[in-house]
Amino acid sequence: MQVNPKIVKKQFEKNMDKYNENALVQIELAQKLTDALCEYRCSFRRILELGSGTGILSREILKQLSYEQYFANDLVEKSKKYLDKIIPEYTFICGNAQKIKPNCKMDLIISNAMFQWFNSLEGAVEHFSGLLEKNGLLAFTTFAPENFKEIREVTGLSLEYKSTDYIKDILSKNYEVLHLEEYTRILKFKSPLELLAHMKNTGVNSLSAKSLTFKEVKEFCDKYTELFPDNRLTYAPIIVIAKSK
Repeated sequence: MQVNPKIVKKQFEKNMDKYNENALVQIELAQKLTDALCEYRCSFRRILELGSGTGILSREILKQLSYEQYFANDLVEKSKKYLDKIIPEYTFICGNAQKIKPNCKMDLIISNAMFQWFNSLEGAVEHFSGLLEKNGLLAFTTFAPENFKEIREVTGLSLEYKSTDYIKDILSKNYEVLHLEEYTRILKFKSPLELLAHMKNTGVNSLSAKSLTFKEVKEFCDKYTELFPDNRLTYAPIIVIAKSK
């Protein structure tokens, strides 16, 4: 399913203030990503964070990594409001991450729970290789095909999540893969309505600009309860660290 960046921007911007309290998996991933990165390197000259959002990953970077210059990017200008409270000094670049062209090379490009929104993951990682110094690191989290499998079964809607084999293959041209990890995290909710609120507040409803009608919500809840009476939702995170050639 093709992603419309304008819809993604609108939905994330609308629900940003509720994001952190709902982004349980994203918070866990930010910690896991920076922990894994420190196994290879924890000191950088220039860091570029893509999809900075409300600063979940930014906080972990400041805790665990050292740097001379920090660049942060997001589709949503409002992200800067959150980062101003977290990062002492940085350069904010608003816009589509696949189109930005900083005026200097980075030795770390890092991102959390955003790469699944690219219509062409292959094109994105190739673009970022051009923004990295030789032996610079690309570190990101994304999600495997099993991600939100319950939602796909109930609605037929899904992002085109990529497998670890696919990710390894597209990185091989411009990078050496240092770390590639996949795992499963299952969240359980009191009801399908609570699950829908979780998805809305983490921007996952960005596949469509259309709001569900009362009838559609009821049909979703009835079907979800029938197929998944424990109201579970599967996350299938992938953690990647690669070195540019």
